[in-house]
Amino acid sequence: MAENRLSVGTKAGFGIADLGGNLFFTVGAFIVLKYLTDVVGLDPWLAGAALFVGRFLDAFSDPIVGSLSDRTRSRFGRRRPWMFVGAIVVLVFMIIFFINPRFSSQGALFAWAAVVYTVLAAVGYTMINIPYSALTPEIATEYNERTSLNSYRFTFAGLGTLLGASVGLPIVAAVSGAKVVDNVWVGDASPGYAVLGVILGVVMAATTLITVFVIRETSKPLARPKSGFANIARGWLSAFRNRAFVLILVTWTLNMTGLTILSTVLQYYFTNVRGESNPLTVTIALGILVVVAIAFIPVWNMISRRIGKKWSYIIGMAELALTILAIFVAGPGVPLVALFVLIGICAFGFSTGYALPWSLLPDAIDEDYVKTGENREGVFYGIWTFCSKLGQALSALGIGALLSISHYDGKVAVQGPEAQLVIRLLFGPIGAAFYVAAVIVLVFYPITAKMHADIRKKIDKMEKARAR
Repeated sequence: MAENRLSVGTKAGFGIADLGGNLFFTVGAFIVLKYLTDVVGLDPWLAGAALFVGRFLDAFSDPIVGSLSDRTRSRFGRRRPWMFVGAIVVLVFMIIFFINPRFSSQGALFAWAAVVYTVLAAVGYTMINIPYSALTPEIATEYNERTSLNSYRFTFAGLGTLLGASVGLPIVAAVSGAKVVDNVWVGDASPGYAVLGVILGVVMAATTLITVFVIRETSKPLARPKSGFANIARGWLSAFRNRAFVLILVTWTLNMTGLTILSTVLQYYFTNVRGESNPLTVTIALGILVVVAIAFIPVWNMISRRIGKKWSYIIGMAELALTILAIFVAGPGVPLVALFVLIGICAFGFSTGYALPWSLLPDAIDEDYVKTGENREGVFYGIWTFCSKLGQALSALGIGALLSISHYDGKVAVQGPEAQLVIRLLFGPIGAAFYVAAVIVLVFYPITAKMHADIRKKIDKMEKARAR
């Protein structure tokens, strides 16, 4: 079957939305918990619990929004109206979240953080991310072209990660005049975070709106799922009868859980275990990770065309797990340059988590379409992000609990031995274990390039028959 090539403009116009999307994820992974514990003054346990509430409800909103977008009928398509409204919600509540409420009560701070983050994540980001992701099978229908489309998407996502990880603290410091001394803010950093919230909200909204106005949804006749709560619930349950979907779903959930642990703990590892006093050290480490990962996205694209998407993804996750364990064995006393090199090696495997899982998922959705005859991409992407966000939520809760139990003190630079050990275990064997488990599950994923070509032939026949 001849490949349906997409233009560079279409790929870039689609992909740019994930610059803001991954900026949101990066802020949640690298900045939010530290902001709540060290600036707002929320106890680590309560901070982790607040984020858990937001992400837990966010996860449950995903399949709901996905199902509703499948059933949406408008002159602008099924997905883009949701993205438009979501961009406005994210803009408003990103600004609100980074305004320090300065409550004296821990209970009030917890309630504020949980409610605002819940609306920001569960409403705003979900309204963007689920419909946006569900556009993928519609825009790219061919096996390898899906990897190419997602390569563009996650190149922008990598840029979002780089921006979120590198410019956040410098902006806060420049605006507020506060300084980081021995890894602790000296001075009031709150005005800087308020300005950061405005910048983040504007970028996230703007990149989403670019995709809304650039991409056009299909005009072909679609077999929409039946309306009604019973039919929606039945659609969610029937998705789990798709073996290929379940396998890639479990793989992705384990991947995201491991990634959340490692990305959240990275800053703690540098500042509270190694005692790095220069805040640029963490920025450099994150820069190396993301820049190298972005550089290898097209490389993995080419590799996957030779050995397949599944095996490329397996190799990448296995390499990442082994390198993380090497960092743990080397210990916190390893020279900084050597640690930077190891992080660069991590990035080689880390890169596969950008495009490859997102190009495997549409193949499983195509198989479902052949079996059911219904276009319900939103259901699958909703469940997909539900499970991954549930993993992220549990990670945040677990990290906050472990830090609290180990007597972590946000006002102290180098932590005590208990807190250091917990941070090292998280940024080592615990994080690596999730990637190893993901590799084991993915081995059983069944859809190959040949199998997908056969699936597309059946879909073509179905759509020609429907158009008559």
